Amino acid sequence: KEIYTYEAPWVIFAMAWSQRDLKTEPGLGFRLAIGSFIEEYANKVQIVQRRDVHEQQAEPAGGGDGASAAAQNSFVRVGEFDHPYPATKILWSPDRGAGKDLLATTGDYLRVWNVVDTKDGAPPADGPGGVKMVALLNNNKNSEYCAPLTSFDWNETDPSLIGTSSIDTTCTIWDLNVRPSHLHLPARIAFCEPRVVSPTARGAGCEDAADRARQRSVRHRVRSRE
Repeated sequence: KEIYTYEAPWVIFAMAWSQRDLKTEPGLGFRLAIGSFIEEYANKVQIVQRRDVHEQQAEPAGGGDGASAAAQNSFVRVGEFDHPYPATKILWSPDRGAGKDLLATTGDYLRVWNVVDTKDGAPPADGPGGVKMVALLNNNKNSEYCAPLTSFDWNETDPSLIGTSSIDTTCTIWDLNVRPSHLHLPARIAFCEPRVVSPTARGAGCEDAADRARQRSVRHRVRSRE
């Protein structure tokens, strides 16, 4: 039995394990993204990795500093980026065969980040800590009001699709390859609770979801008039 620890400098509010294939990419394994909860407009998301795995890819074969077992059984920070509000949810892309290791977060907006591998420990050109934001998706471009996103899920069959739920009673299916969003579901009666995207939800499947949402809305309006 092995226990690995990491003490963050703030309260941890969200986290997610990397989906990379440990057999084909062992150097990218055992990575964890953790998000802070700070009651200010200055939150963080850190990328941490098992210390022994990180040192194996950073040091040549046979290298190492001979750290104690207690130190080895820990996580080390390998990246960090700013996230204004606390991330309500964090997920890595389920696409294990992609050349990029993408990470998505929700809060005020849906943000997608590219986490770059740094084998030599040096900051890459892509951004501080090896992390660069590649997309910021906002459904309220015509309004100054920002409706926070309560949760989201990544489609495992088609990783270009992400479904988000919002406190403004709407759900949106985003297509990362297309702007604007792929499908915007109509308003619901109450705010959207955390949902998951069907692994096969695309095209007709998304339209069926929209039809069911419309039917619920119509039934509610009819009952309210009775």
